[in-house]
Amino acid sequence: MADNNTQNPQISQTAAEQLLQSVVDYAIFMLDTGGRIQSWNSGAERIKGYAAGEIIGEHFSRFYTQEDRAAGVPEAALKQAASEGRFHAEGWRVRKDGRRFWAMVVIDPIFENGKLAGYAKVTRDITHHREMQLAALEGERRFRLLVQGVTDYAIYMLDPEGNITNWNTGAERIKGYSAAEILGQHFSTFYTAEERDAGLPRQVLEAAEKEGRYEAEGWRVRKDGTKFWANVIVDAIHDNDGQLLGFAKVTRDLTERMETQRQLEQSREQLFQAQKMEAIGQLTGGLAHDFNNLLTGISGSLDLLKTRLAQGRVDELGRYIMSAQGAAKRAASLTHRLLAFARRQTLDPKPTNANDLITGMEEMIRRTIGPTVEMETALAIGLWTTICDANQLENAILNLCINAKDAMPDGGRLTIETANKWVDDQIAKERDMRTGQYIQVSVSDTGTGMPPDVVARAFDPFFTTKPTGEGTGLGLSMIYGFVRQSNGQVRIYTEEGKGTTVALYLPRHWLSGKADEEEHMADKPAPQGLGGTILVVDDEPLIRMLICEVLADTGYRTVEAADGSSGLKALRSGQKIDLLVTDVGLPGGMNGRQLADAAREIYPTLKILFITGYAENAAVGNGHLAPGMHVLTKPFVMEKLAAKITDMLRND
Repeated sequence: MADNNTQNPQISQTAAEQLLQSVVDYAIFMLDTGGRIQSWNSGAERIKGYAAGEIIGEHFSRFYTQEDRAAGVPEAALKQAASEGRFHAEGWRVRKDGRRFWAMVVIDPIFENGKLAGYAKVTRDITHHREMQLAALEGERRFRLLVQGVTDYAIYMLDPEGNITNWNTGAERIKGYSAAEILGQHFSTFYTAEERDAGLPRQVLEAAEKEGRYEAEGWRVRKDGTKFWANVIVDAIHDNDGQLLGFAKVTRDLTERMETQRQLEQSREQLFQAQKMEAIGQLTGGLAHDFNNLLTGISGSLDLLKTRLAQGRVDELGRYIMSAQGAAKRAASLTHRLLAFARRQTLDPKPTNANDLITGMEEMIRRTIGPTVEMETALAIGLWTTICDANQLENAILNLCINAKDAMPDGGRLTIETANKWVDDQIAKERDMRTGQYIQVSVSDTGTGMPPDVVARAFDPFFTTKPTGEGTGLGLSMIYGFVRQSNGQVRIYTEEGKGTTVALYLPRHWLSGKADEEEHMADKPAPQGLGGTILVVDDEPLIRMLICEVLADTGYRTVEAADGSSGLKALRSGQKIDLLVTDVGLPGGMNGRQLADAAREIYPTLKILFITGYAENAAVGNGHLAPGMHVLTKPFVMEKLAAKITDMLRND
C-alpha cells in the first residue's frame, strides 16, 4: 500500500505553477543567472502588459527606466540579491506601453547544490498607495505651513507627559519663547506658580484624556513674566488602537478683548451716570416748582396759625396744622423719589393700599398730563393690600402716566385701573410669575401703540423712542427693576394705532394691619415713655429742639450735642445714657456711624437709633447693623420717633 504522506513531485510542481498563475496582484517570474526571464505569471502580464510569449527570454532590465539602466541599477540589484540573500526596494518601473508605475520589488537568489541557479522576482504595483502617501505628506506639509503661518493662536503639540514637541509662530509671538528654547520643556511653564502648586496642568491633561477635550480661560505667563488672559483648548490625540499619542494645544491671548470689555463696561456705567444726571437735570424744574408750592403751603399754614393764635381764634388751628403736615409729607415723598432715582434710596417695602395711593396722587397726575388728556380711574372695590415701597410705586405710576401722555400728542384718554388677580400655573408660566394672588395696577392710553420690536426692547436701559434730549430710556427699566425686586411682574399689552396698557402685578400681602398706619400716627396721643436719658446728636438746631421737646413730653431726659466729638464727650462724662439718637451726616470729621462705634466701646450694650435724610444703607457702613441698632429715615412723624425709642428700650 502506498504511503499517504508521500507526494508526487510532478503533481506538487504543477500545483505550485497553478498557484502562481492564479496570483494577479503580484508579478512573479524567474530569472536566470544573467537576468533573463524564464517564467511569467498572469499577475506579471496584468501589471507589466507583456504576454509570456513576448517577454520570456528577454532581459528583465527592460522594465527599468532609461535613467536606471544607464546607471546600472538592474545589475546592481542582482548583485546585491546574490551577495546579501535579498534585494528589496521601491522605484519607478516601465510597462509595455511606456507608462511608468511605482513598484515594490523583491529579488531572491535561487541556489542548487550551493550554486547560484537564478532569481525569483516579485513586483507589486503600489502607485495608488504612493499617491496616497504623497497626498498625505503634502497635506501634512500644507498643514504645517498653515499652522506656522498662524500668528494669533499658539498651536503646539505635547507628548503624553506634557512635554512640548513642536511650536508654531503664533506660540512664539504670544508666549515669547523660540522653538529652540521651549521644545522638550513641560507646558506647565506657562502656568502661574499658584496653579502649578495646585496641580492644574496635570488636571488639564487628565481632563482632556478622559473627556477628549479640555477648554477654559485663565491667566498664563509669558517668557518675560508678564501675565495674559488666555482661552485654552487641549485635545487628546489617539491612534487607531486608542493609544494616547499626545495632545494638541491651542492658546489665544484674550487680554485685549478683556480690556476692551472692561472699558466698554466702564463706558456704559459712565453713560448710565451721565444719562441719570441728565434726567435729574430735566426733573429739577418740575421738582423746584413742586417744592416751592409745598413750602408755600407749609409757610402759609404756619403764618395763618400764628395769626389765629394772636387773634385768639383757636378753633381753626387744627386745619392749618393738618395742611402743613400734609405738605411736609408730600415734600418727603418727592425727596424719596429723587433719591430713589439717584440710587441713594433703598426700597422700603410696607403694606400698601394702591387705591389710596392712586387717589392721593390724582391731582398731581392731572397737572402732569395736562388738559388735552382725559383721565379716569377704575379702582377695584375691596382691593387687596400689597407689600412694596409706596414711593417707588407712586413713581412707577407717574412714569407710566407721562409715557402715556407722550403717546397721545393730540390728546386722548388715560385710564388707571386696579384689580385683584389670581395667577394659576398656566398664567404663571406664560408671564414668568409665581402662582398666587396679586393686585394689578394698569395704566392704559389710546395713543399710537408699539410695534413688536419696540415692545421687545421696552425694558432695556437707555432704550427710548423719544427724540434726543427728551427721554433717557430709564423709566421703564427702573419700573421693571422695582417690580421684579418686589417679587412681581410687568407686562405690556399694545396694538399699533389703538393704544397701550402697561400692567404691574404685585403680590398680595397677607399679614394683618392697616397699610396707612403711619399716616394716622399723628392723630394718636403721644406714647408714654419708660423714662431714662437720651443723647441727641444732630448738627441742625431745629431738629435737635423738636426731638428733645417731643422726648421731654414723652417723659425722657435729653442731652444735646451738635457734632460727633461733642457727643463723644457727653458719653465720656460719666452721665448715664440709655439710648443714643444720632444723625448719620455730622460735621467735624466724625460721622454718626463712627460715633456709634466709639460709643459701643464705652457702653457695649448701648442702644442706638440712626436718623438720616439719605437711606438706610448710609448708616450700615460695613454691610450690617449690630444688635440694638436701628435706622429711621427723615422726615418722620415725631410721635413715630418717640414710639421707636420706647420700643427699643422695652424690647432690645
